[in-house]
Amino acid sequence: MIGVIDLLAGQAVHARAGRRESYQPVQSAAGEAVGGAALVLARVYLARAGLTELYVADLDAIQGGAPQDAATAAIAALGTPLWLDAGISSADRAREALDRGATHLVVGLETLTSFESLATICAGVGSERVAFSLDLRNGVPIVSSDRLRSGESAPALAARAAAAGAGAVIVLDLAHVGTSTGLDVGLIARIRDAVPDLILLAGGGVGGPEDLARLNACGCDGALIATAIHDGRIGAVAVAAAGRMIRPDRRSQR
Repeated sequence: MIGVIDLLAGQAVHARAGRRESYQPVQSAAGEAVGGAALVLARVYLARAGLTELYVADLDAIQGGAPQDAATAAIAALGTPLWLDAGISSADRAREALDRGATHLVVGLETLTSFESLATICAGVGSERVAFSLDLRNGVPIVSSDRLRSGESAPALAARAAAAGAGAVIVLDLAHVGTSTGLDVGLIARIRDAVPDLILLAGGGVGGPEDLARLNACGCDGALIATAIHDGRIGAVAVAAAGRMIRPDRRSQR
């Protein structure tokens, strides 16, 4: 279970359906006032929800703007494992992110220029630190480069990321983010078949503990979660139970 913090213009915002222009600051989470403060939200995840890993999506950097480096560094200083998605597209930028305290680097399909770039990043910082985010919208891959516009399926793209050296794949459907509408476990199962040896995470649409059980059943090793923690549908008890679901052959890799 990894708590997601979406950063936009210096605030933690509530992501909904991938419509970034309408995102609003997170006002509360797990019964605590947040007021858009990213560091406060991080502390709530750790202290109130029992999470032990965090994920920061720097939406400014992902959209080509100035990265929220200070906010990211402050969250990293809490000392918990941090997955960082900040439009990373080069080995130099990846190393800078590690220097600011990130422990896992997320390279998103949405901003990826080529799988050769992904391979260079993996070679430069180590495959175990790199996760490929398979960014989807209603199940359709989101690509930003003509070099990737080949009509490949989501499982095929995941396999290419594995071949490039990624140590993990994150299945993230932006259309479902913040909607609590559930995940496409059939697609996730097919992606698991395509990358049987990689850590597999999924996010976008987790509505409650039942979704965590479904993800476990289709081969996921973990889930990205935000809204269900914010509104209390998933709390510390469910987080602890989800931790016990981790497959024994994966525990040493987490």
